[in-house]
Amino acid sequence: MSFEITGKVIEIYNTIQVNDRFKKREFVIERTESNNGMEFTDNIKFQLTQDRCNLADNIGLNEEVKVNFNIRGNKWERD
Repeated sequence: MSFEITGKVIEIYNTIQVNDRFKKREFVIERTESNNGMEFTDNIKFQLTQDRCNLADNIGLNEEVKVNFNIRGNKWERD
């Protein structure tokens, strides 16, 4: 399932070569939403991997962007 969110870029990190076969790059967007006269701001970190790391090269700080993303995770188990 794919999701979409729009926000302002507030941080772009350098690409990190994790090992010889994997690299990643993270960026943070700020999203502000108004609800019942109240304003809520969230900072959301995203991660680009492999050949998608270059997508952040063309983004500037404070630029409004639309991010299409997938959510992945592992089963959480209590210790």
